[in-house]
Amino acid sequence: MTETGKEPKKRRDDGPKGPGPELSANAVTVLERRYLRRNPEGSILETPVDMFRRVAHTIAAAEERFGNGPAIPDLEESFYRMMTALDFLPNSPTLMNAGRELGQLSACFVLPVGDSMESIFEAIKQTALIHKSGGGTGFSFSRIRPARDVVLSTKGVSSGPISFMKVFDAATETIKQGGTRRGANMGILRVDHPDIMDFIMAKRDPRALTNFNISVGITEAFMEAVEKDEEYAIVNPRTGETMKTLPARKVFNQIVEMAWTNGEPGIIFLDRLNRDNPTPQVGAIEATNPCGEQPLLPYESCNLGSINLARMVNGSGEVNWDKLRATVHLASRFLDNVIEVNRYPLPQIEEMTLANRKIGLGIMGWADMLILLGIPYHDRRALDLADRIMEFITAEARAASRQLAIERGPFPNFTGSLYERSGSKPLRNATSTTIAPTGTISIIANTSSGVEPLYAVSYIRQVLDNDILVEVHPIFERLAREKGFYSAELMKKIAEQGTVQNIPEVPLEVRRLFITAHDITPRDHILMQAAFQKHTDNAVSKTVNFPNKATQEDVAQVYRLAWKEGCKGVTIYRDGSRDQQVLSVGKTAEAAVPMEKGKAGHKRERPRALTGTTYQMETGCGPLYVTINEDNEGLFELFTTMGKAGGCAASQCEAIGRLVSLAWRSGVQARQAVKQLIGISCHKPSGFGAKRITSCADAVAKAILLHTRGTVEKEPSLANGGACPDCGGPVEHEGGCMVCRACGYSECA
Repeated sequence: MTETGKEPKKRRDDGPKGPGPELSANAVTVLERRYLRRNPEGSILETPVDMFRRVAHTIAAAEERFGNGPAIPDLEESFYRMMTALDFLPNSPTLMNAGRELGQLSACFVLPVGDSMESIFEAIKQTALIHKSGGGTGFSFSRIRPARDVVLSTKGVSSGPISFMKVFDAATETIKQGGTRRGANMGILRVDHPDIMDFIMAKRDPRALTNFNISVGITEAFMEAVEKDEEYAIVNPRTGETMKTLPARKVFNQIVEMAWTNGEPGIIFLDRLNRDNPTPQVGAIEATNPCGEQPLLPYESCNLGSINLARMVNGSGEVNWDKLRATVHLASRFLDNVIEVNRYPLPQIEEMTLANRKIGLGIMGWADMLILLGIPYHDRRALDLADRIMEFITAEARAASRQLAIERGPFPNFTGSLYERSGSKPLRNATSTTIAPTGTISIIANTSSGVEPLYAVSYIRQVLDNDILVEVHPIFERLAREKGFYSAELMKKIAEQGTVQNIPEVPLEVRRLFITAHDITPRDHILMQAAFQKHTDNAVSKTVNFPNKATQEDVAQVYRLAWKEGCKGVTIYRDGSRDQQVLSVGKTAEAAVPMEKGKAGHKRERPRALTGTTYQMETGCGPLYVTINEDNEGLFELFTTMGKAGGCAASQCEAIGRLVSLAWRSGVQARQAVKQLIGISCHKPSGFGAKRITSCADAVAKAILLHTRGTVEKEPSLANGGACPDCGGPVEHEGGCMVCRACGYSECA
């Protein structure tokens, strides 16, 4: 995206060999905030060129272990050019940590959780180590005996899997992932577990399991029972015995109702994951990574990377198949090298990862490719091309894996694998392709995310008092200028509407190409996901967007369609369902947040008497009492009293109160004060009290929210809202996660 009314900001650096990347201003911001190496004082120590050179050098060095591949300096240069050309980028941990002390390069891990205290708390310890290293974790809690089941050793009763999930959630809150990435978990429970109804309802309270995405593990037997309106068996995992039966449609409808309400739980088709499990002789797949696209065995990890399809279109508007083939082969070698140089957080993970050597080569920039090819996202031609593109990528990735097996040997578990049973030539990697969400790396590449449609053609990135910056899709802006319909006013109008479909100033042939997530039907979303899934080794991360007015039956139909079309899982999001969205798309900046009556430009005088409310907020410095008074025009002043504490804490709170009061009396809106104060962290990253107060400043912001809206549970500081907690920009719901394209914040990264 570029700022309207200005030329696109780019930064070009020159490395020791070859040119550096041409990065958008947004990409540079994201790299500086989240990726570039810093000293202990927080000063940036490297440029983007340095980062790409560091990564290329580290990953190419793996060739020393084999001695029969390309020359290392030449390969390093090839890796460097591939990344700086923005043709391919690895997952964020590789960009952040390759060549640095941490050295943990994987994004995805799955840990086993058994039915004993020892196993459960060993998994919690291992989770902490993984989160500390920068990874996300997935779990199946299906082996844990149900609540109120017998515990033979104590003659008591068990508390069930959900109670232990809360312990995992609390542990995640306490871990700060290397200062760059926050903890994220996927929790899965089989649909035939006795506690399944409680699990489905587990996130009805938005404060519960805030560090988890949850999905129901669906079986083919269950879906067939739904179709036939039959009952299905509920099985005690401790004994393997059927405890009772439940009406399948009742359970299915409960899943649908909760997903319609707040987007969770998602669903994972477990039998399909295991149908494509390449190493069934090693074990069954029970869980996935936090965004659901990577099914993994216990203790497996996977290293992901994505090809930018927008860079695979030649000057004549055709797919450059030769370039795509070369990029697939080079990226496959890159990802296999990552496995070699990776520093694994646990010995069990290193052992399992080296035994299967799974890589996940995926794509981003799909929506941009379609625009460049002149194909609408919801056109039948787009589905046909998706089928062809992914079939090509997977076939070439397998060819690259076979070549690597000749040079280096097959993955150790090849014997007994599905490949060996089918007579396949040896492969270096048990899986080669995955389609992951690409939130932050697609910002770096300045392209559309994963296989999603455009989030918006234009949107408001930042609102500071009366200043509004409008981000515009770069291809749209180029076309608008070339065709003569560009204006800053039109770009703002598009940002306010969130779509170009009803804007006559935009030519029809342009409107038909720039399709956003809400311009297409949920059916279109599923059909696109299914087209890519057909030729993807692992799974496809995709969000099925629904308008707010969608019904529960609409959601149910999509779930059934996903099952029939061969998808491996589904994540849906109904607009505004999880929050009272503070989106700057489809609404003006002023309409996005409730406002008080005061107007800028004059300072109101204080009357002798005002009415207000005092809120007690629990902070790390003790209770903070925040009093908010109003006059007949709206919010007027704010006072603070700090319990028994004094000194700096009390004086700083008093200063905040004076500045907020002055701002309000001068006409500044409440949301501006909230935006500047909310999320500031002081003592404890996870926060104190029920409202998860992270500092005294955060407490003041949340008191303002309580006063103006009556709730803080729906605010961006809890990562349940439509605004980024770091910069206040709009977030996208992508693959069960939320990503801010303005600054790179990711809930699940």
